[in-house]
Amino acid sequence: MFRIILLLLIVVPALEIFLFITVGKNIGAMPTLLMVFLTGMLGVLLTKRQGLSALRNAQQKINNGQMPGDVLIDGLCIFFGGLLLIVPGFLTDFIGLALLFPFFRNLIKPAIFRVIRNRMHRGQYIIINRR
Repeated sequence: MFRIILLLLIVVPALEIFLFITVGKNIGAMPTLLMVFLTGMLGVLLTKRQGLSALRNAQQKINNGQMPGDVLIDGLCIFFGGLLLIVPGFLTDFIGLALLFPFFRNLIKPAIFRVIRNRMHRGQYIIINRR
């Protein structure tokens, strides 16, 4: 896991720098900076809207006596999508925007559930029921 994080800390910024240079050469420095600023602002607005919607859905499921598993995964995706949109860069903005759209979240949710389920079976996650 440490190697993957280290690789991401090296590869992602390098790709972002490459994209900044490429886009800046094609459309200019000011439009490039404006795009980065606007995607950050758009990210804050979308994250707030999607996050509040996920919170309402979780409360509704809990009030109905249902487990809000799907909604919690949505909330995590929205949170990480918002974080990625705040970080300057085109690659992180693209991934962050994708995480804010339910269509993309629904595509990756089965993989997230599979990872959680596998870790639970290996004893890496323990769920305590305190009733």
